[in-house]
Amino acid sequence: MTKIKHIISLTLLLVTMVAHATTFRVQAPTKVEVGGKFRVEYVLEGAEGTNPSLPQLNGAKLLYGPSVSTSMSMTSINGKTSTNYSQVFTMLYEAETPGKHTLPPATITADGKRLTTRATAIEIVPSSGNHNASPQYPSQPFQPSPQPSNDPDFTNPMNQTAGNNVDANDFFVKVSMSKEVVYEQEAVVCLIKLFTRYNVSRFHCTQQPTFNGFLIEELPVNNNSPQLETVNGKQYYTAVLKKCILYPQQSGKLTITSGNYDVQLVQYDVYSTPMGQISQPSPIDIQVKSNSASVNIKPLPEPKPANFSGAVGEFTAKSMVDQHSFKTYAPATYSITVSGTGNLKYIQNPVVVMPREFDVYDPQSKVNLSPDGNNMSGDVTFEYPFIPQHVGDFEIPDTYFVFFNTSTQQYDSIKVNGCKLKVEKGEGKPSEHYKLRDMDIRPITTDEITLSKSQNFFITKWWYWLIFATTMLLTFTILTVYRKIEKTHADTTLMRTRRASKVAQRRLKKAQECLNHHDTNGFYTETLTALWGYLSDKLSIPVSELSKDNIAAEMEQFGFQQQHIDDTLNMLETCEFAQYAPSLDDGDMPAVYDKCAQLIDQLEKTKRSKTSTK
Repeated sequence: MTKIKHIISLTLLLVTMVAHATTFRVQAPTKVEVGGKFRVEYVLEGAEGTNPSLPQLNGAKLLYGPSVSTSMSMTSINGKTSTNYSQVFTMLYEAETPGKHTLPPATITADGKRLTTRATAIEIVPSSGNHNASPQYPSQPFQPSPQPSNDPDFTNPMNQTAGNNVDANDFFVKVSMSKEVVYEQEAVVCLIKLFTRYNVSRFHCTQQPTFNGFLIEELPVNNNSPQLETVNGKQYYTAVLKKCILYPQQSGKLTITSGNYDVQLVQYDVYSTPMGQISQPSPIDIQVKSNSASVNIKPLPEPKPANFSGAVGEFTAKSMVDQHSFKTYAPATYSITVSGTGNLKYIQNPVVVMPREFDVYDPQSKVNLSPDGNNMSGDVTFEYPFIPQHVGDFEIPDTYFVFFNTSTQQYDSIKVNGCKLKVEKGEGKPSEHYKLRDMDIRPITTDEITLSKSQNFFITKWWYWLIFATTMLLTFTILTVYRKIEKTHADTTLMRTRRASKVAQRRLKKAQECLNHHDTNGFYTETLTALWGYLSDKLSIPVSELSKDNIAAEMEQFGFQQQHIDDTLNMLETCEFAQYAPSLDDGDMPAVYDKCAQLIDQLEKTKRSKTSTK
C-alpha cells in the first residue's frame, strides 16, 4: 500500500513538472488542396512570450494574422496551486501553389529563453473541386475551441450577417481600476478597453470619462496589432483606448464617470452565385456607453509628521555636493536625490537649513520617471544652489525625508546626511542681493563726502514744474494703459481666443516630432489634441462640452463659412479614426499635418461676427 502511495505521489510530481514546463510548438495541416483555407497556430504554454518571430509559408497566401489569444488556468495538487499561461498565435492562409512546402521554425522569448518550433512540412495538392474539405491536421494534445456558428466571426465575413442584432455581448467599452481601495496619493491604474466581435470602421468619443479628484499620468498604448481575449467563454478582439496612472488627491469614494461613443460596425450581406458565395459590407451605427468605475480612497493616518513631504510609495534618499573644494563668491550646489516608486513628481522639497553666511537661491528639481507596472518609478533631484560669502568652516546640517510607505502603511523617515565645508578665499565680490544679517554697524564709508553750505530751492525753477507735469501725465497714461490691460486679462474668453493659435502651434510641434520618429499613434494623438484645444479656446467651449455638434453650431454662430466647418469636422473624424484604429488607417501623415496647420491658419484669420451673441 505504501509503495502504491509513493507511485501516485511521483506521478503527481511528474504531472506538476510537465504542467510548469514552458513549450512552444506549431500546429499546421499536413495536406491541403489548392484554394483551400487553413490555419497555422503557434502555441506557447507555461509562460507569456515576447518578441515572436513567425515566418510565412511559401506557396500560400496569408489572409489574416497573426492574431493573439491568451488564456490562464489554475491547477491545485495536494494543496499547492499553480498557474499556467498559454498564448496562441493564429495565421489564416489560402493554398495556392501545388507541391511540398516547408514552414520554417518560429521563435519566441519566454522565461528568459529563446524557444524554437520544429520545421513543418505541408503538402499542397491539386484541387478536387471541394474547397470546403477540412485540412488534415496532425494529432496534437491542444485543440482550440471552435466559435459557435451563431456568433460573429472576426475572420469570416460570411458569418457576420447583416441585420443581426448587436447587443452588449458583441461590442462594449470597459473601464477598470487596478485596485479597489488605496490611500491618498497612492497610484491606481485606470484602463479603458474596447471589446468587439465585429470589424470597426469608425469610432468617435462623444463624451470623455472624467477623472475628478485625481492627478493623471498618461501611459503609452500600442494598438498596432489586434489582441484576442476570452470573456465569459466568448472571444473578442480588443484595443486599449486609454491607460493612465491616477493619484487621488482627496479621501472618500471617487468615481470615473462613463464615456459615450458613436461607433460604426461592419456586417455583411451574403449572396449565393454560380461562382460561390460573395459578401457585401453593410455598415451599422450604434451608440455605446461605458461603465463607470469607483475606488475608495483612505485618508493618510493622522497625525502627519511635521516634515512630511507628501510622498507616498517606497523611496530611498541620498545627498551630495557637486565639488570638493569651495571658495568665496564661487557658486556650488548641494543636492538631494529621492529614488523609488510612487508619486515622485508631486513631492515637496525637503527642508534644508543653509549657513547664514551663504547666499542661497531657490531650490530646483529635475524629474526622471518611467512607467513601472502599475506605478511610476525613477528619481527626482532637488538642487540647492548657494554662493559662500565668507571664509571659514561651515556645516550643512542633516535633514530627514519623511514619506508614507504603502507596503508597511506607516510613515518612514530617511536620514539625509549633510556635509562640512571649508571655504577658502576666492576672487570676486559679494553677491548683489546678499544682505548682511545680525549686524548692528554698517561698514564705514571711505569715499569722499562733498559738503555744501548754500541751499537752493529748485521748486521755484521752471524746469521743476515741467518735470512735475511730465511725470503726472506719464503716471496717468501708465495707469490708464494698466487698467485697460487688467480689464483685458480679466476677460478669460478673450484671452483664450487670443492664445488659441499660439497654443495650437506648440502642440503641433509635438506632432511634428512624432511624425519625424514615425510614431503613428503619437502623431494622431498630438494632432487631435492640438485641434480640439484650438477649437475649445477659439470658440470658448469648455473641454467637458466639446462635441462635433457643439463645434458646428458655435462655428456657424461665430461666422465661419460652411466649407471651414466641413473641413474641421472631417479633420477631427480622420484623426479620431486613425487614433483608435491605426491598423485600418491608410492616410498620409505629412498630408494630414499640412492640412491641419492650414486649417488652423484659415480659422485664425476669421474674426468673430458682430451678430454673435458671445
